[in-house]
Amino acid sequence: MQPGNCRMNGGGGLDGIGGGGGSGSSYGTITLEDLESFSEDQLSDSGIGSLEEEGETMEDEEQQDRLLSYWQDAARGHQVEVPRDMAEPIQQITSNNDGQHDRERVPFTLITRKEKCGDVLYEKRHYEKAHWACITVHEDTYEQSICYGFMKLMRYICQQNSSGTYLGMTIPILTVIRTDENHSVLSSDVTVAYYLPTEYQAQPPQPSDTEISIEEWPATIVYTRAFAGATNEVTIINEIRTMAEVLDSPAVCVNCSFIVAGYTNPAAANRQNEIWFLERP
Repeated sequence: MQPGNCRMNGGGGLDGIGGGGGSGSSYGTITLEDLESFSEDQLSDSGIGSLEEEGETMEDEEQQDRLLSYWQDAARGHQVEVPRDMAEPIQQITSNNDGQHDRERVPFTLITRKEKCGDVLYEKRHYEKAHWACITVHEDTYEQSICYGFMKLMRYICQQNSSGTYLGMTIPILTVIRTDENHSVLSSDVTVAYYLPTEYQAQPPQPSDTEISIEEWPATIVYTRAFAGATNEVTIINEIRTMAEVLDSPAVCVNCSFIVAGYTNPAAANRQNEIWFLERP
């Protein structure tokens, strides 16, 4: 992956990004947020505090096995194969590192908000330059690309980095998508991006995986529109078309690349997502 290729800069550099997961992968649409639907009661037994160190280690391993098995069962519905080495990253992110890490939101400044009859049509925001960990994946389908890329980022977040520590989750997780000229077909090439927490912005931990790139994305003006529900090819295309209709001047935005921002658990009744249009530089 060439430096600078997956930046949120509104330019044409998003096309033709290197990297990718290889043709042998068989991943699908299960994502990090699926993990959030598991409650503490599902993931832990009572009485952990009374166990000795050896017992705690055994309990951790059992908890990992239970969670991995639960996730694998859920993943089969998406034609996803979750490998055994995902057990520890899944447990770390699900347990929020024993509550030591709150989910940090990507900071922005609200410029304007357009409303109609009390409903927000879109917001115009300014995002400062920042470091992101990103990976571009070229799988057979859009869903497979998303899952493969996010599993790679999960490993990076959970200790497969130069600091050797759990970095903590931030929201939203971004997916850079590409369409044809008519906005009727999504490319299966997607870039999945993770915002580095504030404490790591000055010196981002380097990924062990060479397919992941740390990029400094420049300051950007973004037009965002919230939507609820599933994120798949059909809903994303519909949201792109809706956003283009409500914008006062859609021509000021990039026409071939867009971003889907995910905030909440997709199993929730009212999932929170946004479609982002990037203003041309």
